[in-house]
Amino acid sequence: MRRFTLSTTLMGIVTDINLENASFQVRCRSGDSFEVSVGREAQFELVKNLDGVNYDRYSTPPEFSGTPPDLLRKYIQLNRLVVVRGVYQEDGDKRCFNARTIYLLQNQDGNFLFESKNWWLKQIARLADTWLGYIFQDKQTYVIDDFRLYQTNLNITGLPVDDNIQECATLSRLIYGLSSAYLLTGCERFLSSARAGVQYQREIFRCLSNDGKRCFWAFGKQKKDYGYQLINRSLNEDDKDTIPLYEQIYALAGLAQYYRITLDWEVLEDIGRTMRAFNDFFLDQESEYGEAAYGDYFSHLDYVTMTWDSEALGHNQARKNWNSIGDHIPAYLVNLILAIEPLPIHAHTYEDLHTFITICKKILYVTSSIILQKFPDPDPTVPFVNERFFRNWKPDHTWRWQQDRAVIGHNLKIAWNLTRVANYYYSLAERADNHKEEIEHKQFATRLMKLADQLGINMAEVGIDLFRGGVFDAVERHPSDNVFLEFPWNNTKDFWQQEQGILAYLILHGCSGADRDQKRDYLQLARELEAFWNLFFLDQDNKGIFFRVTDIGDPVIQGSYGNKGGHSISGYHAFELNYLAHIYNSIYVTKRPFCLYFKPGTNCRRRSLNVLPDFVKPNVLEVSHISVDGSERSTLDPDNFRIELSEEEFHFGSEVEIVVEFTPVGAKDK
Repeated sequence: MRRFTLSTTLMGIVTDINLENASFQVRCRSGDSFEVSVGREAQFELVKNLDGVNYDRYSTPPEFSGTPPDLLRKYIQLNRLVVVRGVYQEDGDKRCFNARTIYLLQNQDGNFLFESKNWWLKQIARLADTWLGYIFQDKQTYVIDDFRLYQTNLNITGLPVDDNIQECATLSRLIYGLSSAYLLTGCERFLSSARAGVQYQREIFRCLSNDGKRCFWAFGKQKKDYGYQLINRSLNEDDKDTIPLYEQIYALAGLAQYYRITLDWEVLEDIGRTMRAFNDFFLDQESEYGEAAYGDYFSHLDYVTMTWDSEALGHNQARKNWNSIGDHIPAYLVNLILAIEPLPIHAHTYEDLHTFITICKKILYVTSSIILQKFPDPDPTVPFVNERFFRNWKPDHTWRWQQDRAVIGHNLKIAWNLTRVANYYYSLAERADNHKEEIEHKQFATRLMKLADQLGINMAEVGIDLFRGGVFDAVERHPSDNVFLEFPWNNTKDFWQQEQGILAYLILHGCSGADRDQKRDYLQLARELEAFWNLFFLDQDNKGIFFRVTDIGDPVIQGSYGNKGGHSISGYHAFELNYLAHIYNSIYVTKRPFCLYFKPGTNCRRRSLNVLPDFVKPNVLEVSHISVDGSERSTLDPDNFRIELSEEEFHFGSEVEIVVEFTPVGAKDK
């Protein structure tokens, strides 16, 4: 190549430093090494959070003059992970990489900044403040009428666009984010807004059957000059004029997370009605998983006939896909089971909960089993799962844009969620009533972990950018003969797929039964993706999140990709990342205590509260401190993470604030 230049980034480990030449060597994940030259215009920056704070506290060496060699002495250390932005040049046999910005990810002592105690707390609080500021400006408390201002589509600065639709599923996702922000911070403003959002969702979008036993959620509400129009069928291009199951699933995301905090019985009632609709309308009644195989669901209904086999559904007729099966687990099932199981103290007074939790657990088992048995490709040379299916579970490789393509984020999402479910079944095995049941639970958990591990390893090879870091979007499952990786569109990276990668590798590091080297690599992968997220997906100007960036981390803001709110965005994935990255880093990486905040209402109808933050293996976490309205408490069922609530605590005339501090078992107080 002659006089070729390319502006790019590199992510890798510093393996050598040459002060004389003002350069250092970086070895990328691919194993390739690059010599990085530091010129007079090069800048050194520490990764920033959304608060914009400059964390540079590196001490200045003696006789510091600010020259490139002195800057190297100050900032660059061997075996540190760095990201470098610069210009790569090639001219015949000559090659060089001139750095323009060197991003540092660790403080002088070597601790990653995004593993500090408050990193993800600050990020989720700033995101929540930003979203509330977008919609409600400077309000501090909220009522149901405030959400008339809610709008799904917002531009890059958070201002409304011409399309003034309110989508139910995106509202629910925002409620999830606000609820998660309260769980981590205890900020009353976040809970107040989540509460008003829940009331608005239930009043505006809830569509009950004539007997009141089933609930569907309208797609959206279109504001008019006088009043509004409720839209029941989806307007999303892939699902147009249907009732897609994934939209109904995500209508529960915010309700389930809010229920964990408040134990609001009316919210649980609507969740139960919606799940009854899943089982009465979307269920494959001839499933090979047996009679009433809750979990084997079709993906779409015809909104007129309310059937899954109507010709009007077109390419969605009698289809099943990742969203109709797998999305149940992270969207609401995990949070719902955490909130209800173990059943409340005095459980005989909650007979309906016995039946309800049995259904939840059956959906969890069947959906996990289907993913385990039907999604992996029978060809061992194909590293990706199949994602779309006909009724008989034959893969559908002709559907619209998906064709024979893999979405990297879905593969990582499966790895993350199967690990969570495996943790749940390991816990069930610990509490099993008999040896046979114990063995069955352990065997199922082991199979789930095997697939999770395999996908985690596969995606590290074909889904992660080995030079620049970050998770790619979509690739061909069977690339052309002349390429190792074939992109159907571009080698861009989307925000939600980075989230799946970070959470997958954090939990695999903490929970996988892989050998020490593999677990160490999982942690390194998580750190590389956390670095890419915090460097390139945080919109420092508008205090939000970019939806998509290029391979080198530049934001893509053309068209709808510049929106901060939209059908695929809202306040969900970024908040979910903040919430669980804080918890996973605390449990599996830094081994530090962390707190969660709960606020059961006076009408919660329960006298116990489950506080486990996520599905974890037995003997991993313990409660070290409980505070109820400022008073210390010690009443806890340690095996079940269940707090008993006394009658007196509900006579204060307001909600009871409960703060629970968790400590990883065997960890020193850090």
